[in-house]
Amino acid sequence: MSNYLKTDLTDTICALATSGGISAIGVIRISGIDAIKIVNKIFQGKDLENVQTHTVHFGKIIDGIEIIDEVLATIFVSPKSYTGENSVEISCHGSPFIQQQILELLIKSGARLAKPGEFTLRAFLNKKLDLSQAEAVADLIASNSSETHKAAMNQMRGGFSHQINLLKEKLINFASLIELELDFAEEDVEFASKDELKKLVIHIQSLIHSLIHSFKYGNVIKNGIPTVIAGKPNAGKSTLLNALLNEERAIVSEIAGTTRDTIEEALTIDGINFRLTDTAGLRKSLDEIESLGIEKTYEKISKATIVLYLFDASKTSSEELEKELKEFELHDAIIIPIGNKIDLLSNPPYHQIIKSSNQPIYISSLKKENIHSIVEELRKVIREQKVNDDIIITNIRHFEALKNTSESLQSVIVAIDGHFSGEMLSIDIRKAIFHLSEITGDITTEDLLDNIFSKFCIGK
Repeated sequence: MSNYLKTDLTDTICALATSGGISAIGVIRISGIDAIKIVNKIFQGKDLENVQTHTVHFGKIIDGIEIIDEVLATIFVSPKSYTGENSVEISCHGSPFIQQQILELLIKSGARLAKPGEFTLRAFLNKKLDLSQAEAVADLIASNSSETHKAAMNQMRGGFSHQINLLKEKLINFASLIELELDFAEEDVEFASKDELKKLVIHIQSLIHSLIHSFKYGNVIKNGIPTVIAGKPNAGKSTLLNALLNEERAIVSEIAGTTRDTIEEALTIDGINFRLTDTAGLRKSLDEIESLGIEKTYEKISKATIVLYLFDASKTSSEELEKELKEFELHDAIIIPIGNKIDLLSNPPYHQIIKSSNQPIYISSLKKENIHSIVEELRKVIREQKVNDDIIITNIRHFEALKNTSESLQSVIVAIDGHFSGEMLSIDIRKAIFHLSEITGDITTEDLLDNIFSKFCIGK
């Protein structure tokens, strides 16, 4: 048994549910069979063991005769709670000292500190959430844009699980009929039409492929788009970063090689985070520290989805630009050439044509001129990635399970076309059902649960 699940899940647990530090209020969550009884021992006010579920009560937390704080206690009686157990939420003042005092009193009265994710683990084990919904709770807490919030909320409310369960139900019905045929093999009776089964599998395959396809966009909205600002020294990379963010985030200097290390910031466009990285200028340098920065630049470029390649439009010819862009040919990133410092030119070179499929965007990062064209180009990347489906896969575990499901369904089609035995068909269908069940948690291992819930924050 994994260390995480060696914990006695019949214990009553407690934890601070709000973030640490000084705040107006803090919320301490308690869950377990004795949750209400334990809180009642240290609560002065109503008898909490004789109140209705989903009610809030004002009172004092006391340690003997000493008053620790005036609080609100919210009561949830099993099974009508997040965890499915008796639960109490104590809303106290947000002093770390007060919160610690209350937690110590709860532990002295019979509770223990919860492990990370233990409340949500109990919700899963008590069938208040399936595994996909439980994972969405962590995604919802971590959401940092409208798109990540929307995807997590849809999954937490069961949209994805509902679709998976419908597919499973259809496959289970056919598997049952095929297995019934095996019991009547001598009578040569057909309960399940192979033509109908093939139609169903092809239909399910198309739905699975649509979900698999959505992962590329789902990965983008969950993790953001790694975007590197690269170019020669003094091309204006740091000024561009500041212009895109509309704040003075990077130090700007006319001295070449000012940026020695990478600077990372997030830019949100249409609910998607672009993880902008300002890098050291690309050149050969004898300066050891600058050389390390340049090495980091190439490392960042190799991992980037987008490279904003900045060049000095007042000094760079079309031939020079072509040569510089060739250095990126081995990278899979989308390269967007940007000609900067057009404010230094009397005749802007807007019509310089280069052989590259991406024609330069010309800007003045200092004057913030034409910055909107870069934003529009980044927006175009989002449009090309976006899928129209309501359900978007953002979880690598779900993605892998769907790929395995698709492979099993392909084996079913091969078995039908090859007139394989009903027993072989049944095995392949059951494999597909197994992989779908991995997503919702109908089939799990202790190591899997350990891996998922140990990554949650304490108190959730």
